[in-house]
Amino acid sequence: MATQITVRLPEDLSEDLSGIAKRLRLKRSDIVRMALENFIGEVEGRREGTPYDRVKALIGGVATGVPDLGESHRKYLIERMRRHV
Repeated sequence: MATQITVRLPEDLSEDLSGIAKRLRLKRSDIVRMALENFIGEVEGRREGTPYDRVKALIGGVATGVPDLGESHRKYLIERMRRHV
């Protein structure tokens, strides 16, 4: 059987929680539960998967429009630094 707890939140945290719940179409309690599971997992060292597994959905998610950025990153960095000096 599930246990119920009561938590008092500052107004700004409550508003943030409500906004996220609305955006994600989840209940506030679901978000709090997920946050607690994540926090406890980090404290206890029970993170799921490797670091790569945790970020693989983000890889390739940003397009710079520069086709050879990975190969010529130094050249682009120097050019950018010169423009800002």
